Amino acid sequence: MSHIKQTVFIVDDDPAVLKGLSRLLNSAGLGVKTFPSSQDFLNYFIPNTPGCLVLDVAMPGLNGLELQKTLAAKGSAIPIIFLTGHGDIPMSVRAMKGGALDFLTKPVNDDELLKAVHIALEKDRRALRARAEVAEMQQRLATLTPREREVMVHVVSGQLNKQTAADLGTVEKTIKVHRARVMEKMKVHSVAELVRLAEKVRIGKHLD
Repeated sequence: MSHIKQTVFIVDDDPAVLKGLSRLLNSAGLGVKTFPSSQDFLNYFIPNTPGCLVLDVAMPGLNGLELQKTLAAKGSAIPIIFLTGHGDIPMSVRAMKGGALDFLTKPVNDDELLKAVHIALEKDRRALRARAEVAEMQQRLATLTPREREVMVHVVSGQLNKQTAADLGTVEKTIKVHRARVMEKMKVHSVAELVRLAEKVRIGKHLD
């Protein structure tokens, strides 16, 4: 996933801040996109776009904390670094409870911001890898027949072939065949691997 292009989005109503931060991040070799308001950002942004968000708290219209809530409601988990010149402890606490990665005061220290951005981008890369892994596993699940899905549910719940056969009204030999096909299609070599995979894709949610 290291080849995925990530963007540092900056939302601030101060043109000087946008210009200064953009120059700083560009000089560090990072891709940058700036917006003068939360609404402009929302009009552009697509959830799950790779990157992070450097966000001013106090802005006209939709402020930073409100934008944070709006993004969460849209299912976006983009890492957020808040910037403020008017910060207080309650505001910081609300931002952090909402999932913010960091909360920096203006004028922000260049090294401090760059460090926070790199941490945010790495967090985003890990999340992208996790989503890609789950998507691949769900594709494997889609190749199972309805009976193979039933067998898989019983296998990951810890049942023996004999118990599964009794529950499904068939013979143990047939269950062994289905079980082997499940292992092959899911590309695992042990029940332990199958259980870990099932946990990652919340097998009950997808198969029940």
